Amino acid sequence: MPRIGVFVCHCGENIGRTVDCARVARELGELPGVAHAVDYKYMCSDPGQRLVKQAIAEKGLDGVVVAACSPRMHERTFRRACSASGLNPYLCEMANIREHCSWIHEDRQAATAKAIDLTRAIVEKVKRNRPLEPIRIPVEKRALVIGGGIAGIQAALDIAEGGGEVVLVEKEPSIGGHMSQLSETFPTLDCSQCILTPRMVEVYQHPRIKLLAFSEVEAVGGYIGNFEVKIRRKARCVDETKCNGCGECQSVCPNKKVPSEFDQELGRRTAIYVPFPQAVPNIPVLDRESCALFKGRAKGFKEDACGKCKQACGREAIDFEQQDSFVTEKVGAIVVATGFQLYSIGKDQPTPQLKGYGEYGYGEIPDVIDGLQFERLASASGPTGGVIKRPSDGKEPKTIVFLQCIGSRDAAKGIEYCSKICCMYVAKHTMLYRHKVHDGRAYVFYMDIRAAGKGYDEFTRRAIEKEGAIYLRGRVSKLERAGDVIKVYGADTLSGEPVTIDADMVVLATAVRPQPGIESLAQKLSISYDAHGFINEAHPKLRPVETSTAGVFVAGACQAPRDIPDSVAMASAAATKVLGLFSNKELEREPTVATVNESLCTGCFHCERVCPYGAVERRELKDGEGNLNKVAAHVNKGVCQGCGTCQATCPSKSVELQGFTDEQIWAAINAL
Repeated sequence: MPRIGVFVCHCGENIGRTVDCARVARELGELPGVAHAVDYKYMCSDPGQRLVKQAIAEKGLDGVVVAACSPRMHERTFRRACSASGLNPYLCEMANIREHCSWIHEDRQAATAKAIDLTRAIVEKVKRNRPLEPIRIPVEKRALVIGGGIAGIQAALDIAEGGGEVVLVEKEPSIGGHMSQLSETFPTLDCSQCILTPRMVEVYQHPRIKLLAFSEVEAVGGYIGNFEVKIRRKARCVDETKCNGCGECQSVCPNKKVPSEFDQELGRRTAIYVPFPQAVPNIPVLDRESCALFKGRAKGFKEDACGKCKQACGREAIDFEQQDSFVTEKVGAIVVATGFQLYSIGKDQPTPQLKGYGEYGYGEIPDVIDGLQFERLASASGPTGGVIKRPSDGKEPKTIVFLQCIGSRDAAKGIEYCSKICCMYVAKHTMLYRHKVHDGRAYVFYMDIRAAGKGYDEFTRRAIEKEGAIYLRGRVSKLERAGDVIKVYGADTLSGEPVTIDADMVVLATAVRPQPGIESLAQKLSISYDAHGFINEAHPKLRPVETSTAGVFVAGACQAPRDIPDSVAMASAAATKVLGLFSNKELEREPTVATVNESLCTGCFHCERVCPYGAVERRELKDGEGNLNKVAAHVNKGVCQGCGTCQATCPSKSVELQGFTDEQIWAAINAL
């Protein structure tokens, strides 16, 4: 007869308010095979764990059931306590009587009866549990960081400084991300480039960081500790081993009127270019769509129409025939730090205005711009050298209206979530404007001011009380061009009066969105994302930088709208997780993985087709004389995540999930 111990937690009042925990313990104690049953207010606390350890030692328990909260919260906690007492940790299970019972019921009698049923089912399952041992797999002590913004840079440097090797992949020609486009940063108004560019150079020069700029992740295989990543290195038409970044090719390029992506199309660049002077690596990229030579080839010209950049290059680094190439990197962990884009005109949004916000005239009225475009106008390295000018005529704007929550917190038109950084960067923009145009007037239409951060509320108050920004609580209904000005029609809901302002420029604080293509990348990595495309974390409180796939971590604004301090902190947290993974020669994984009874397997491979992780392999089985007997399914324990899809699909019942066998599940069902 098994000897099971049952431990019922009150979880403060979370469970105890709705469930009679003492009665649950009393009735479970009467079940056959239950040798000990007790309730306690906080079972996960040190005294609570001590109750478990003492009972194992004194009562000779060979199984433990803890009736408490979700196993995702504290199953590992109680299994460690059992292991410390000499009991195999996989002989300990949790019955969820909080999320599945007390939190969703009000009737105390019914909730108590349900808690008894849930716990009884787990008791019957534990009676049939078998001791399991963790899976040990070797670890490749190299990390892949996807994205070279401030989050990716921080993660790469922290991992490299901790002794790990890093492959940093950035899809743009230079690392730096959106932070490199900013003029100053809130709440300290320090120079963005002064903070960022030394870190960019540090990445480029670090002996343990391999930088692959102008590259994209093509495919991901393998599992935690042993990923194999195929990376596409896009053709620059420049040999990086020969180029020294002298800039001669750019100076002779005849096409100097290509809209600059870095300057948000407010400035111009050449067809062969580096995004900005401080770019890392400082290696040019040839834009084939804008290059006269490639345009000529596309039209069927027999001779090259240009080629001046190649003629000017003394190092013979220009290679018009260069094609995309592929490299394969083996890594043990992956950090996703792909950043964000603004809800504005983009490659994935070709409409001439903000979707659903045609009344604001973005893309039609040239002096209606978004926040990132204003950053470029205010930046000393921007298209106007830091002088605030109207895009339409180059005049100095004397009145600017800033509109907040364009696309954010608007379920009917845009996105229901708050973009977090908009209130702060609008306050910063009003200050930058007043510092450069001393007699200018800055108006801000807002819904609420959300300034939650150290020094943030003081910063917004400074914009209003010291810098003279005029904040109007209300929405704007329409913008229209009226001669030399933009008519802004809005309302001040505090005074109850309509407001009309003649503005020289309007700046839209548009929503923060994930980068285009993030869904495709997430699918390659087998990680989940939400309805808006942000990467889902494994647990919002306890595992905020981990994902649903072991060994893949997340940092920065690809997980949710984040400012620079939050992105840096999250990147360092992800790096710490990676270094923790690399701290041992072998990695221990949960043994709750699928196994195949090869003698029963019929070789239909339904399991292979449905496995979302690619864990099912085909194995040839031979007889004693070496002849092929049959081909059966085999589960790679390193890849398997224990989802159980293969077990549910197998028609021959030859697949079982360790810890969730048919016998165990039927026992739990029969107990009810």
